[in-house]
Amino acid sequence: MIERFLDYISVEKRYSPHTLTSYSKDLKDFSVFLLKTEAHQDYHLVDKKIIRNFMVELTEKEISKRSINRKLSSLRSFYLFLLKVGHVQVSPLENIQSLKFYAEKQIPFSEEEMNNHQLEKFHPAKSSFLKELIIETLYQTGMRRAELVNLLVENVDFGKKEIKVIGKGNKARIIPIAEKLGLGFEKYLMERKPLKEWEMYFFINAKGKKLTDKFVYSAVNSYLSLVTSKKKKSPHILRHSFATHVLEHGAEISKVKKLMGHSSLASTQVYTSANIEQLKKVFNNAHPRAKKNVNL
Repeated sequence: MIERFLDYISVEKRYSPHTLTSYSKDLKDFSVFLLKTEAHQDYHLVDKKIIRNFMVELTEKEISKRSINRKLSSLRSFYLFLLKVGHVQVSPLENIQSLKFYAEKQIPFSEEEMNNHQLEKFHPAKSSFLKELIIETLYQTGMRRAELVNLLVENVDFGKKEIKVIGKGNKARIIPIAEKLGLGFEKYLMERKPLKEWEMYFFINAKGKKLTDKFVYSAVNSYLSLVTSKKKKSPHILRHSFATHVLEHGAEISKVKKLMGHSSLASTQVYTSANIEQLKKVFNNAHPRAKKNVNL
């Protein structure tokens, strides 16, 4: 049934390869647990108690609450599919609550930190060039890591200085690119040597294959370790920095929403929270009611 479900969300729902991989791993983890604890893999026999036992085991393994919630989300989608095809009459996930947790605050890089990786400072070595190009692409476009990994050559338009990105739910959006980043793309395109089966993808590793998520994360983490002491140095923080900086420079939040590929404005508004201290300074310096010794 898992394979049928994965085919369904791939063909009919048109979920991204990255999402498919996540669903597949989560459901296979649950299947292993089911076989180990219940000696079967009959999904229609699963009840709330089994789901809760699964959550307990994950907690005992010190799996993060965020990851446990993601697995629960995968199971909910899976059982909605089983309901749809008539394999079960009720979902064991009904009334199962996600775990509450306080998300770790995402601190963006400063513009000063990011200026240490401007395109004109790229090193001539091919490996360094690719890694710094990855960093600049993530920072200058706000792309997700999976979107960068799956960027197609045909979706890079040098004439219009823009790229077409395929985001969550297979939704496409257009992102403009700066002239220097475009020149970096052109240089890289001439130097890359992909194997035939991977030539459709823009970013290729030294072996001629499509980049992996792990490679991108490692490139970002290792290079930014040279310019910042911040603990979190992930591709998502570069996306966070992109949104924060363009908003600080006066971009309309509705426009940033489109660039980020968010389905709702609420998702984009998260990036304005990082500027609260700056807003306080503006208020204290500019608002007449914020001045000292004002009589009410």
